[in-house]
Amino acid sequence: MDFSGRAARLEDAQAIYELIAAAEVGWHGQAEVVPDRVAADLRRPLIDLALDTLVVEAPDGEVVGWAWNHGGKRAQVDVHPSYWGQGLGTQLLGWAEARSRAVGSEWVSQTVDDADKAGTALMQSRGYDVLATNWLLERPLATVEPQEPPAGIRLAPYEPERAQEVYELAQDVFGAQQRRKSFEEWAELTIARPAFLPAASTLAYDGNSVVGLVIALDGEEGYVEQLAVGVDHRNRGIARAMLDRTCREFRHAGRDSLILWTHSGTGALAMYEHLGLRVRRSTTVHRLTL
Repeated sequence: MDFSGRAARLEDAQAIYELIAAAEVGWHGQAEVVPDRVAADLRRPLIDLALDTLVVEAPDGEVVGWAWNHGGKRAQVDVHPSYWGQGLGTQLLGWAEARSRAVGSEWVSQTVDDADKAGTALMQSRGYDVLATNWLLERPLATVEPQEPPAGIRLAPYEPERAQEVYELAQDVFGAQQRRKSFEEWAELTIARPAFLPAASTLAYDGNSVVGLVIALDGEEGYVEQLAVGVDHRNRGIARAMLDRTCREFRHAGRDSLILWTHSGTGALAMYEHLGLRVRRSTTVHRLTL
């Protein structure tokens, strides 16, 4: 079959989402990707669609695969299950590596679902090393019994006028493990997304200061994009109280479960398990030294 390639366009977001969802259904029986995630990635301030994305089309115009490269360090490749085994993943990965070399990056990483045995074998064959593990955690909502926040802490839904303060707390907490994002990039991935649920999101206040946050998104399940507590307020039960409140709001919205991702670099898996979440599945981050 003759395939063609071109740069992604914003209007491709739905088709790309559908091929990612189809792969998740093939591996796990259900799709967990939030529908507006691809659109958020394509709108990242540091993405140049003409240079940093590649879409593969079948002769009839169907989007059957894609790749993107973010800053030369992070890449993602996805192929529709109907077209697995035709070499598209290998070609897209080669393009992503070439893009990283072109911008002078010393390495590039790619996340592969642990159920994707062919993708994992491809990483190994090209010399990628294992860098980290991501876990998708779930919490059934029917059994949640909300706990009160600790003394002196007040919980409230997200308030737009606190956006800068929420952003700064998120960067203070996650900046040690990840690249610090600009406000614009952070907002595109969180509060500016159509799936963002201000009422289900939760802020924790100590006096008038934001000391904790939960950013909630809507999907087939309730999705937590970010959960963070300031370093001076940890181990007080704030995370549990915030998560309980968000669970309650998701349940009121008709959702049966909450899901979120955590990364081995954060060391937070044990904390989440203590909060009643359990591992549903995992992915592995592979890195190639260029």
